[in-house]
Amino acid sequence: MIDKQWANAAEAVADIGDGASLAVGGFGLSGNPIALIEALLAQGTAGLSVVSNNCGVDDWGLGILLAAGRIRKMTSSYVGENKEFERQFLSGELELELTPQGTLAEKLRAGGSGIAAFFTQTGVGTQVAEGGLPRRYNPDGSVAVGSPPKDVRTFDTPAGPRDHVLEEAITTDFALVHALAGDRHGNLIFNKAARNFNPLAAMAGRVCIAQVEQLVEPGELDPDRIHLPGVFVHRVVEVGTDIPKRIERRTVAAEGV
Repeated sequence: MIDKQWANAAEAVADIGDGASLAVGGFGLSGNPIALIEALLAQGTAGLSVVSNNCGVDDWGLGILLAAGRIRKMTSSYVGENKEFERQFLSGELELELTPQGTLAEKLRAGGSGIAAFFTQTGVGTQVAEGGLPRRYNPDGSVAVGSPPKDVRTFDTPAGPRDHVLEEAITTDFALVHALAGDRHGNLIFNKAARNFNPLAAMAGRVCIAQVEQLVEPGELDPDRIHLPGVFVHRVVEVGTDIPKRIERRTVAAEGV
């Protein structure tokens, strides 16, 4: 087995060049590979095409790359809570491929599994299937680029014949993910909700770079606890358990309630 440990985040992302495509883990602000994102920001890489559930917020996660003008295109299922995302998209500075969340997850999983495309009922009868969903606007607000129509076929289901839309799988040049623990062979364990899109993004990247809070020796992880096998991971960087983490909201009940 190959030792996949890298010294630091900067070295691990150094060969991500301008125009690269990235699959990035995280859901909202949970499970964001922030050390890798900050290293990418510091090295100045631009023109990125990023596939991720969302684009962080204005000052965190992928939002810091967006604010610096480094992202050319986002493929996402959620675009809220980021005013800069909204501004860039509506002004025509950013291309957006809006994708249903379950479809996005399956597109990443399929790409990592060697499946070229699949049929799903999600999106049938909408612009997702019929085309015309705005991907890029002109500065005057008119649609510069719309989504193309997709193939629709009818299949028998337990509920009877149903239309299904053809969705192509996603693969990217690189994947950036965050894990709770990993070993030097790249086997990863994710922490609860931070698991989210991280394993799927890791599978889709031709080169997967994982930041882990704790790095252990091969054999120290319980095989039954491993969420993602090392075959999908190419580089591992230990970032420590004190890596900054953010949550979107904290709700605290009054004492005694």
